[in-house]
Formats: sequence, C-alpha cells, structure tokens
Amino acid sequence: MLFAPNIHFCVCMQVLYLFLYLFTDLLYNFCSTLKNQPTLNMMSMDTQTALTVAGERTSGKNVRTQNVLAASSIANIVKTSLGPVGLDKMLVDDVGDVTVTNDGATILKLLDVEHPAGKVLCELADLQDQEVGDGTTSVVLMAAELLKNADQLAQHKIHPTSIISGYRLACKEAIKYLNENMCIPTSELGRESVISCAKTSMSSKIIGVDSDLFSHMVVEAAEAVKIIDAKGNAKYPIKAVNVLKAHGKSARDSVLVPGYAINCTVASQAMPKKIIGAKIACLDFNLQKTKMKMGVHIIVETPDNLDKIRQRELDITKERIDKIMATGANVILTTGGIDDLNLKYFVERGAMAVRRVLKRDMKRVAKASGATMCSNLANMEGEEGFDANMLGTAEEVVQERVCDDELIFIKHPKNKAASIILRGPTDIACDEMERSLHDALCVVKRVLESKTVVPGGGTVEAALSIFLENYANSVASREQLAIAEFAKSLLVIPNTLANNAAKDSTELVAKLRAYHHQAQTKPEHQHLKWIGLDLINGKVRDNRAAGVLEPALIKIKSIKLATEAAITILRIDDLIKLYPEKKDDGNSYQQALQSGQLSGM
Repeated sequence: MLFAPNIHFCVCMQVLYLFLYLFTDLLYNFCSTLKNQPTLNMMSMDTQTALTVAGERTSGKNVRTQNVLAASSIANIVKTSLGPVGLDKMLVDDVGDVTVTNDGATILKLLDVEHPAGKVLCELADLQDQEVGDGTTSVVLMAAELLKNADQLAQHKIHPTSIISGYRLACKEAIKYLNENMCIPTSELGRESVISCAKTSMSSKIIGVDSDLFSHMVVEAAEAVKIIDAKGNAKYPIKAVNVLKAHGKSARDSVLVPGYAINCTVASQAMPKKIIGAKIACLDFNLQKTKMKMGVHIIVETPDNLDKIRQRELDITKERIDKIMATGANVILTTGGIDDLNLKYFVERGAMAVRRVLKRDMKRVAKASGATMCSNLANMEGEEGFDANMLGTAEEVVQERVCDDELIFIKHPKNKAASIILRGPTDIACDEMERSLHDALCVVKRVLESKTVVPGGGTVEAALSIFLENYANSVASREQLAIAEFAKSLLVIPNTLANNAAKDSTELVAKLRAYHHQAQTKPEHQHLKWIGLDLINGKVRDNRAAGVLEPALIKIKSIKLATEAAITILRIDDLIKLYPEKKDDGNSYQQALQSGQLSGM
C-alpha cells in the first residue's frame, strides 16, 4: 500500500509518452505531405507563387506596380519627341532597315514590346492614329501619367474601384467643360484656321520649316477630294489623295498635281507621251493572246485546222481592242498585261496604253475621271461589247520624268482629284515627309468635318487641370482624390513641352496655371483662357491670336482613350503567366553522338 502512488505515477508517465510519440508521428507525416505539395500562399495577396499548372502568378500591388513601370517605360521612349522642338528617334529593325521619325504611333509600331501592359499603350497609339491621325504621343504620355498617379493613390489604401469611378467622372466633366468653354467654331476664324491647324501639326515634323508651303498644299488637296454623302454632309476621304515620293532636289520642290498621278509608263516607246482631251478606258483584264482553258481537248485532223485555231486566238484579242477603240478611247489603262503583238494596234491608232496598273490606283482613276471599271466585255446577250458611257474624261494625260522614274499624270479629270509629289534628299527623309503629310491631312479632314478647333500649346490641358481641381473640392467622397490626381496628370503635356524646348517647365507651367485660374474665377479676365506656351521664346502668349490651333476632336479623343486605357490596366490585380510548352524534338545528331548511341551502328 505504501508503493501505490509510485505505481500510479509510472502508469501516467507511460500514457503521456505514448501520446507524445503518436503526436510526433502524425506531425512528421503531415510535414512530409506538405513538402510534396506545391505551395500557394493565400494569406498574403502581394506574393509571387507557383501554381499547380506550369506558370507563375503575381497578385496585388506587385502586378499593379509592374504594369505602371511598363507603361512609364513606353512613355519615356516617346516623351522627348513631343512638341515643335521634339527630337527624332532612329529605329533599326532585324534586317537593318533604318527608320528616322518622331511620330509616336510609328515608333511604338516598330517596337517589339513583350509586356502586356506595354502592348496596351502601343495599341492605344495605333488606335489614336486610326481615329484621328494625330496626337499619338500625347495620348501615351497622358495614359502613363494617369497610371502613375493612380498607383500612388493605391499605395495609400485607396481602392482601385474608387480611383476608376473618380477617373470616369473627371473625364466626363473635362469633356463637358472643353465643349462648352474651349471650342472655337471655324466659322469665326475662316479658312485661315484650317491652315493654322495644318501648320501646328507640321511644326514638330521634318517639314515644319516649310509649313507655309505644305499647309496650303494639304488644304487644297483635302478640298479637292471633297464629296457630299447621302445626308448632305461634306466628307473628305484623304485616302483619295495620292502621295508619291521621289528622292532628289529639296522639300520645297514638292508639287501638288491637280489630278491623279500613277507610277507607271506607257507600254511602248512608239506611243504618244501626251494626249489632249483624253478619253480613258479602265480595264481589269489582260490584253494578251487568248489561250484555251485547261481541260479543253480538240482533235485536229489537218494542219490547216491547227493554223486556223492559232489565228483565231490572235483575232479574239484584236476584236476586243477594236471594240474598245471604236468608242473613241485614246487612253487605255489595264491592270493586266499587254503583249507585244497587240501593242501595235494601239500604236497604229495613236493611242496611249498603260499596263500593270495597281488596282488601287485604277479604282481612284476611274472615280476621278468618271470611268467605269470593266472586268470583261460580256453583255446580257452573251456577246462582247464596250459602251462609250464607260469611258472617263480628262483634259490631259501626259507622261513626265520625275527623278529616275516616269510618271503618268491625269490632269484636270472630270471629278476633282489631287496628288502630291514629294521631293527630298534621301528615301528616309521622303518616308518621314509622307508620314508628316498624312498627319496633316488627317488634321485638316477633322477640322473641315467637325468645324471646331481649340488652342494648342498646353492651353487646354492647363485649363482643364484648374477646372478639375476646383471641381474636386465640390465632390464629397473619396473620388475627390482621384479627380485631383486626374487634374495633376493633365499637366504632363505642358511640362513635357517645356522640358523638350529646354525651358524652365516649373516657372512656365506656374504662370500658365495662374492665368487660367484668373480666367475661371474672374469674369473680367475671361479672355486669358486662350493663354498657352510659346516654346520658341520661352514665355506664355495668346495661342488663339498666334494661330496655334488643333482640332477639338484630337483633344477629346486623347482624353477619352487615355482614360479608358488607364482604367483597363488599373483593373488588373492578378497576372497568371504560363510557361511555354516544352516540345520533345528528340536528341540531335550531336547529342546522340556524344552519348554513344551511334557507336553500335
């Protein structure tokens, strides 16, 4: 009885040891199981983890920071090319072709961007180029700045949904203020406003020094292709303006042709090089020796029958030419070929024949001259014929030498048309001149169709920044912070313009904001709302009076597209990137030789 407590104590210790052994064994098995499983830490949302699939996942603020960094990198590439004193970029592709340009859309199109957020900005610039034709650099800078400021708000625990709703509200109010207070109807300024818009577009391009020449040329070319649609609205299809490049001479030797120019020559040197009072036939088929279709079998019993078949093949094309020439046509354009045997029929009649014309050019010539493109001569009765109503007319068709090439000029056709022959020292310069001319044509088209302009030089951005700052103070919610950051982001345009001009951006933008604050708060100073930057002299001025104008549509589209792009990237909080699938192509010959697999063969 004296030893009973000791016995109980020993039993308890044995039971405790048993429990400890079982618990240790279970813990070891559990840890071994975890070691063989992929880790996915769901407790932290800001981690990069491995998935059960072959890929990586990045979540939370890490992916947002990466996207902002990618967008900022894209914007930094084109930032120095903004403005009238912006710099050019030289891009060399994988085959060694060199492109020198300061057009934002062209630069980003030639870049090989891998990051998905960077691709969004490249597509944004391309979309702006398609929609408006100019303002591609501005929209990229604005979108990158919106993302940068949104990321700073997110780091201060502002939810992305609140930022997005604030950005949408700010964009809506900015467009409303722009339409009501900053737009100037072209009817108040006259035709000079259109020329001023063209000059503003060219100011940052290679042809900026000759903007007086090219601005009038562009406006005349756009007005020459004017058409009236079914609703009675004027449209200006700038694709109808044919731009041809010829290196040699200087840019001031570029000319506007009142008609259409095609990069072709007459089919024979014996043909006339100039036709007055041209009647033009536009053909979309070959004028070559007719051949029998594949699969046709003819049994010939005598050699005379074979000669008749060959002669008939020749006569079919001759009869077609006779029917075309019988209508009075003296200029024949065809997208196909004309063989030497049939050229003599045109030479004998003193007609001009041009072969291998591009179908794009043929359609425009037919539209300008009033001709009808003819794909074959078959009529409803199953016979062949050519009607004189299908001919187009022009005052003169002449072949002239430009540089090393011969061009066909169709001058003063029935309907208005325009062609621009660009001259430049090198092919690289001519390519950049063509891009600059395209931007200017797009700007003139938008001005003529929308009939509203706004002052440039950072005027609109500074006015909207002041307005949105004041508007943000009236919003009693956390969207107020996003609207204020939106207003701050707009100042990236005047700041970049001043920096690229080697001016003090802080002082210039401060003066600009002070003038616009007075314009919006004091009715007697309302005329100060046209104040913008003078980047040549490094001061502020009235840009409306100075003729620094832009289409209102460019600013509206830039703000809308930049906001939508920023929101699209801002909504992303998870990035799952899959690894490329490994393809088992087998061992190569060298690997098999080194491993000794070929030793027994």
